[in-house]
Amino acid sequence: MKKISLLVTLASTLIAAAGEPGAGVAPPVPRSFGERALTLDDCLVAAQRDHPLLAAAQAGVAAADEAIGEARAPLYPQFDLNAGYHRWQRRAFLPAGLTIPGRNIPDIIGPLDDWNGGVISRLTLYDFGERRASVEAARARHAGAMADATTLGADVRLNIRHAFYALAAAKELKVVADKNLARTEAHERLASARQLAGAVPQADVLRTQAEVANARLQLISAESRVRVAAGRLNTAMGRNADAPVEITPPTAAPPPPVRTDVDAAVTRAIAQRPEISAGEKRTEAARAAVAAAKAGRAPKLRADAAFGWRDTGFLPDTQEWQAGLSIDFPLFDGNSRARRLARTKAELAREEATFAQRRLQVREEAWSAAVELERAWAAIAATEATVRASEESLRIVQERYERGAAVVTDLLDTQIALARAENGLTEARWTYLAARAFFDRAVGAGL
Repeated sequence: MKKISLLVTLASTLIAAAGEPGAGVAPPVPRSFGERALTLDDCLVAAQRDHPLLAAAQAGVAAADEAIGEARAPLYPQFDLNAGYHRWQRRAFLPAGLTIPGRNIPDIIGPLDDWNGGVISRLTLYDFGERRASVEAARARHAGAMADATTLGADVRLNIRHAFYALAAAKELKVVADKNLARTEAHERLASARQLAGAVPQADVLRTQAEVANARLQLISAESRVRVAAGRLNTAMGRNADAPVEITPPTAAPPPPVRTDVDAAVTRAIAQRPEISAGEKRTEAARAAVAAAKAGRAPKLRADAAFGWRDTGFLPDTQEWQAGLSIDFPLFDGNSRARRLARTKAELAREEATFAQRRLQVREEAWSAAVELERAWAAIAATEATVRASEESLRIVQERYERGAAVVTDLLDTQIALARAENGLTEARWTYLAARAFFDRAVGAGL
C-alpha cells in the first residue's frame, strides 16, 4: 500500500505541474521579421508601405486627377506650330481663249518647291455645356477614386486585423494543445503506475496511450495552423506568404463593447462609409456624362486663326494669315451621338441601381456587425464559465481516480471536455476582437 500511495502522490504532482500554464512546454523561439516581433500597428504600417493594392489605388487616384486636367484642356485655345516642304507639279486647267502675249499657255505648272511654316490656333467658344459637363464628370470620378482608395485601405486594414488575430489565436491554441498533451502524458504515467501496482487493468494504460497519440496529433495540427495563419498575415500585409514573421499579441483583456443602438449604427454607417461616397460620386459622374452626351448633339461655335509664311525658297518671306468664326451643325454621323446618349443614360441607370444596392449592403453589414459583436462578447462569458466548471470537474475526477472511485474513461472524458472548453475560450476571445474590428469597419469608424 505504501508503494501505491507513493506512486499516486508522484503522479498527482506531475498532473498538477502539467496543469500549470506553460509547464512542460519549451519556450517558443522568437522569429522576428526584421529585428523584433510585430505588433498590430507594425503590421498596419508595413501594409501601408508595401501592399500592392494600396499602391494601385493611389495610382488610380493620380490617374483620375490627371483626367481632370485632360477634361479642362478643351476650355483653352489650342496652338499648333507647323512647317513643311513639298515639291509639286500640277496640270493647269485654264479658261478657253486665254492667251499670254509672246508665250504659249502652259499645260503644266511646276515642278516647284513649296516651303511653309506658321502657327495655327483654334478655340471652341460655345458648345452648350459639353466641356463643362466633361470636367464635372472627371471631378466626380476623381472623388470616387479617392473614396475607392479609402475603401480599399479600410478593407486591407480589416484583413490585417483578422489575420493578426487569427495568428494570435493559432499560437494560443498551440499552447492549449501543449498543455493538453502534458496532461494526457501525466494521466498515462498515472495509469501506468496504478497498473504496475495492480490497481487498474492494462486497458487503462492502453486507453491513455491512445489519448496521448491523439493529443500529439492535435498539437501537430495546431502547429500547422500557426504556419498557415502566419502566411495569411504576410499576404494581408502584401508580403510573401513564406516570409518569417513573429507577432506580439495584445496582453490586455479585451474591453467590453460600447452599447450601441443598431439603428444608430446603421445611420452612422450610411453617413461615414466610403463605399456610399464612392457610389454617390459614380452616379454624379454618370449624370454629367449624360449632360455631355446631350450637349454633343448641339451646334458648336469655334474661332480659328492662322499666321505663317509660304514661298518657293528655303526661308519663305510671303506672309499668309487668316482669322474667323465657324459653326458646326451635326447633320448625320451614323447615329453615333444618339447612341452615345442612350449608352450614358443606361450607364446612369446602372450606377443608380448599383448605388441603391450598395446602400442596402452597407445597412445589412452594420446591422449584422452590431449583432455579432454582442454575441461574441456573450460567448466569452459563457466559455469562461465552461472552463471553470471543466477544471473543477477534472480536479474532482482525478482525485476519485487516484482513490480508485472512478474509471479511466471518466478521467479522460473530463480532460477532453476541459481541452475543448479551453479551445473554445481562446477562439471566443480572439473572435470577439475580430468582431470589434469588423464592427468598426462596418460603421466607418477610424477611416
